[in-house]
Amino acid sequence: MRTARLETLDGNPVLRFERRLAHSPEKVWRAVSDPGEMAHWFPALIEAEPHAGARMRFSFPGEEEVSAGEVLEFDPPKVYAFRWNTDVLRFEILPEEKGCVLVFTHVLGQDAGFTAGRSAAGWDICLAALADRLDGREAEPVDHRPIMAFYLTKWNLAGAEMSRLDDGFRIRCRLDLVWRPIEQVWSTLCAGEHAEPGQTPPERFTVAPTRPGSVFEVNPPHELAYRWPHEGDSVGEVRWQLVHDPELATYVELTQTLPSARARELPAIRAAWQIHLERLFATLLGVEQESTTERVQDLLLRYEQESR
Repeated sequence: MRTARLETLDGNPVLRFERRLAHSPEKVWRAVSDPGEMAHWFPALIEAEPHAGARMRFSFPGEEEVSAGEVLEFDPPKVYAFRWNTDVLRFEILPEEKGCVLVFTHVLGQDAGFTAGRSAAGWDICLAALADRLDGREAEPVDHRPIMAFYLTKWNLAGAEMSRLDDGFRIRCRLDLVWRPIEQVWSTLCAGEHAEPGQTPPERFTVAPTRPGSVFEVNPPHELAYRWPHEGDSVGEVRWQLVHDPELATYVELTQTLPSARARELPAIRAAWQIHLERLFATLLGVEQESTTERVQDLLLRYEQESR
């Protein structure tokens, strides 16, 4: 399955896909613009009139909720673009000698970059189903989980951002949980241990470069925070938050603060948290995702370069 590209447009993350198809532009146009044809491969059922400015309705079989959109461009057999909620999808068909090239882009919301792996995996599968439909074949079931895990590491979607504070630094990671129930994620993190104020946090809430101190705030299954010490004194805190935003994602937001005096440790801590979250993702989805020594070294180098 061919991979997507993750780009940026006006500050927004954009997924870009290209597919060479051995079919005429007219045939491909019908497949990507006619609601009846799109029902065979597009993830939602569409109701829309074929002209720019038309209102659109998106629904899923068996679900009552309907989302809205608008046709932005309708230029047969070249360009079909529309808004779905706040995202923008665009199909462009470029003719060539033996068929055409389909260029599909999906502009995500400005705050949705960390969910790009889930979206890219879904579109890879949908576009494969589109190609099967055009070729007259039945689409075969595809396991989306390893594809999402591939994009998670390829694009460093669980990467640890770093910002400066008045007296130190703040590390922040977000991990898309692909709509896994928060209670399941909390249980996975606790792994049979109890999270209690005044106690050391369960092991899966920690990473080796940061010695865990005592928990000072816990609100199962949503939040856990603990201090981490150095030579007996607290020098920062680690906070886990499990968030469900029905319009965006169910996700983990992890933050850690540390003082300026510990700046040299930033690359190792950032790499450790990213590897830790990638392993959590693999555990929750039930896929193999080994963190090799080479990958750890690559992340360390990346974060060292950013710290200079």
